[in-house]
Amino acid sequence: MKKLITLLLVLLSVSALFANGQQDTGEDLSLQSVQEKGTFILGLDDSFPPMGYRDENGEIVGFDIDLAKEVASRLGVTLVTQPIDWSAKEQELATGNIDCIWNGFTVTPERLEMLSFSEPYVNNAQVVVVNNSSPYQSIEDLKGATVGVQAGSSGQVAIEDNEEFSSQIGSVVEFRDYLTALMDLEVGGVDAVVMDVIVANDNINRSGKDFRILPGSLADEEYAIGFRKGDLALVNAVNATLHEMADDGTLAAISEAWFGQDITTIGK
Repeated sequence: MKKLITLLLVLLSVSALFANGQQDTGEDLSLQSVQEKGTFILGLDDSFPPMGYRDENGEIVGFDIDLAKEVASRLGVTLVTQPIDWSAKEQELATGNIDCIWNGFTVTPERLEMLSFSEPYVNNAQVVVVNNSSPYQSIEDLKGATVGVQAGSSGQVAIEDNEEFSSQIGSVVEFRDYLTALMDLEVGGVDAVVMDVIVANDNINRSGKDFRILPGSLADEEYAIGFRKGDLALVNAVNATLHEMADDGTLAAISEAWFGQDITTIGK
């Protein structure tokens, strides 16, 4: 029995190493693993337009999706988009269910401790959205307000990290996704929603809803692609491919198709 237990422990240790793209030698096999299986699995919140979301036909589309498709093609693999629970995204990555988190994913100090990141490719900020008829005219006006945010998002982190803001508001309501939060805002369930400025602008412009963004921001941020800690071979390959796309104009073309201008930051 003792020998059997020892054997099982050894097998579990080896399995854990291979699940993270590593052998017991410490060799980084993250890129090789993706190339051998022929797929690059992208984890996303599929209700986060314009970065990644479902269109009217139920197909997953978006700015990040178009970028990832091109990266995968140049790496010689097929992109697979895998919707996940955003509040459990790090767990999905750690267990090997996905190869990366690529969906308007903000770099934060806490995430840098747990994950490896690509180079940032777009600037972002956390802003406050209110109904146009709202009496609130600035972030400082939100004393006692009920504020909505997506659970596990960088918006939630921005609220928690901004002690002055978090201490003055009344309460925070967590939502599974931002589309639900904005629906609640529209009917007066919450007074405001903290969210990414890129997503806020897209929603206001595309939906025609009577929202506005308060001046200023809670945090200035950058979007990057998240990988398992230590998967540097895969990170470096994706970085190199993004630079190729910047050099040949592909990044700019995809950005202009979605935003009417080049908002990317790679190579600039």
